[in-house]
Amino acid sequence: MAGTFSVGDHVRWNSEAGHVRGRIVRVHTDDVEYKGHMRRCTPDDPQYEIKSDRTDHVAMHKGTALTKI
Repeated sequence: MAGTFSVGDHVRWNSEAGHVRGRIVRVHTDDVEYKGHMRRCTPDDPQYEIKSDRTDHVAMHKGTALTKI
């Protein structure tokens, strides 16, 4: 299991535009439809909704894609 994160944690991830920083706004532990795609989530492998620091963009990633800062 990747590192666990909590709501409010400041993280960064790599996107098409380069490294992005943001804060976790929600942790998903059950499957969820997000932006038209089913995201598979479990308590052992959650996905994190993150709001970018610079824009209003919200992304969803697994913990393996995130680094705590």
